[in-house]
Amino acid sequence: MKRWIATALVAALGLNALPARAEGQLRIAEQFGIVYLLLNVAQDQKLIEKHGKAEGIDIRVQTVQLSGGPAINEALLSGSIDVAGAGVGPLLTLWDKTYGKQNVRGIASLGNFPYYLTSSNPAVKTIADFSDKDRIALPAVGVSVQARLLQLASARQWGDSQFNRLDRLQVALPHPEATAALIKGGTEINAHFGNPPFQEQGLAGNPGVHVVLKSYDVLGGPASATVLYTTEKFRKENPKTYKAFVAALSEAADFITRHPEQAADIYQRNEGSKVPRELLLKVIRNPEVQFKIAPQNTFALAEFMHRVGAIKNKPTSVKDYFFDDPHNASGS
Repeated sequence: MKRWIATALVAALGLNALPARAEGQLRIAEQFGIVYLLLNVAQDQKLIEKHGKAEGIDIRVQTVQLSGGPAINEALLSGSIDVAGAGVGPLLTLWDKTYGKQNVRGIASLGNFPYYLTSSNPAVKTIADFSDKDRIALPAVGVSVQARLLQLASARQWGDSQFNRLDRLQVALPHPEATAALIKGGTEINAHFGNPPFQEQGLAGNPGVHVVLKSYDVLGGPASATVLYTTEKFRKENPKTYKAFVAALSEAADFITRHPEQAADIYQRNEGSKVPRELLLKVIRNPEVQFKIAPQNTFALAEFMHRVGAIKNKPTSVKDYFFDDPHNASGS
């Protein structure tokens, strides 16, 4: 049923107009937030098409915006999309599920971004202060990268046997809606494990909102939380499209670093975002934000997910769940 719903949704948005797995055609699913800025820039500046021409092909790009790793993963498995954009958690889940079959693996990172767990409850200073009165909004209960980070933090707080202790407080909600609820107040949602720029928007929009947990603190430093991934079959059957896509992402990362103001404009234009431009620039220029395509500091989460039984196959390094491409050689 989940797969049918994902397929129907993507079809309704026009992506099934293209036959699957055809060289020169690229269907991408992304979610919400400035963590997808590399894709915004690549599309706005026609970089994928540019590098496709360098490979001798014309690439037609289509995108769809979904919320939550499960919907993204079902769309990829159903063949409704070619490239999935989601958190490291959903990637690891699908890598494990398709191991020895479709062999889904990571293409590239979308950069390093700190993710904040915020709350409007003044009594909540750490995750140990959450009670049954609290509700934490995030993209997907128990399985999103935010949920997995909270599980890792919980395991350190209470032990591995209670890694999912706070899952019962989670509510699946897209970032824009969760941010609006936190700013407005008066709903059951009084916490949000978000991503940029929604977390910054929540902090700016409600003086009672404060940071409870930072992803970099959980992982011990800068980390790639959101990534792009696909099946082994797509990579093998579409080498020119794949190569052009990676080259476009690399150029987009360089563009954002050199032209942060133009990048902010592109985000607002492509996303129809009402987030103030000054806030977007603050996120883009944040020293903790790094626009790069090599995955960084993802293995701690992979190791944890195997340790608590969230995935069956044991990864030995990042090379197990990311494709063996030159840009991933320095990945971790």
